[in-house]
Amino acid sequence: MYQTVVTLKKGQGRTLKAGGMWVYDNEIESVTGAFENGDIVAVRDFDGYGMGCGFINTNSKITVRMMSRRKDAVIDAAFLERRVRDAWEYRKQTVDISSCRLIFGEADFLPGIVVDKFADVLVVESLALGIDRWKMTIVDALKRVLAEDGIPIRGVYERSDAKVRLQEGMERSKGFLGEPFDTKVEIVENGVRYIVDVEDGQKTGFFLDQKNNRAAIHRFCKGKRVLDCFTHTGSFALNAGIAGAESVLGVDASRPAVDRAEENARLNGLEDRVKFQCADVFELLPELEAAGERFDVVILDPPAFTKSRNSVKNAVKGYREINLRGLKLVKDGGFLVTCSCSHFMEPELFAKTIREAANGARRRLRQVEFRTQACDHPILWSADQSYYLKFYIFQVVEER
Repeated sequence: MYQTVVTLKKGQGRTLKAGGMWVYDNEIESVTGAFENGDIVAVRDFDGYGMGCGFINTNSKITVRMMSRRKDAVIDAAFLERRVRDAWEYRKQTVDISSCRLIFGEADFLPGIVVDKFADVLVVESLALGIDRWKMTIVDALKRVLAEDGIPIRGVYERSDAKVRLQEGMERSKGFLGEPFDTKVEIVENGVRYIVDVEDGQKTGFFLDQKNNRAAIHRFCKGKRVLDCFTHTGSFALNAGIAGAESVLGVDASRPAVDRAEENARLNGLEDRVKFQCADVFELLPELEAAGERFDVVILDPPAFTKSRNSVKNAVKGYREINLRGLKLVKDGGFLVTCSCSHFMEPELFAKTIREAANGARRRLRQVEFRTQACDHPILWSADQSYYLKFYIFQVVEER
């Protein structure tokens, strides 16, 4: 179907053959036919067997991102609308669609693009050259499909400002896709109201992937004293407050994040019980321990300590330290909520790191729950880049 052909080396493409979505530069034997980066190309095994098609970018180590495993697929507006409809139907069946991730890249078979819906606003993050060409086609299809279900979209904002775009040979981009609108958007999740700043908030403005995990802490927080570390705009702290916590302290090193968290507390009428402090968590926790402070629930939701395999060892040290310090602040019989949002911090390694922290803190852990990301961030098996969030709830007991 496509005249440009990428041929794999003999014995390469194991991940692709197992269901993966990427072809790396060192797996390619040859590229025949004229092309521009971002074009759709055919992918074949060393013996000529058709593997499907995807868009090519020789600037990236991920040289081909697969769009279809069918060798006769035609990638056009109709194809993309089918993908969009499939993604929307999946969300309607699995999640609260008032605010959710509508498109999750490879896991929705649209590699390199993310679209989040916050109430009646869409936020787009396009991170790959090939899909960037189709960005507006995908956005327009989403608006049509949502309108069919009576959901009008009043505005679209682009947050394609991640550094990874530079690796694709693209400039970072941010701004309105269409008419300007108020970029402070109010949403409701788990009964908590938030103001989401889609223009200047982290990533697309709000971390939707922890939606179900935030709800999971409710039953542990009523009447309790709660510490929420790396609170960002206060989401776990506010869920603890809504659940009836006696007092909550949320901590983050970012002053703008803390300001927004305090605004969200006032929005929910929780400012008397949910307080926030701007501080470095690694510095504050030893101070709290030395002061004899103890909490019924300690929540650790740090940013990704590693974004590559090369820095995993340092990340392990960070996760071990923060969990050890957090565990020492939990009352006997209380609860530790801890997670990692780094894809490269593999589940087994994260579990091992928590175990080492518990040994160092002389605490015993009883696992209550293990969770992953919300199902609007689906995990596509055999394409493990879509699996990144590991989330534990433990009861913490002293040595007996």
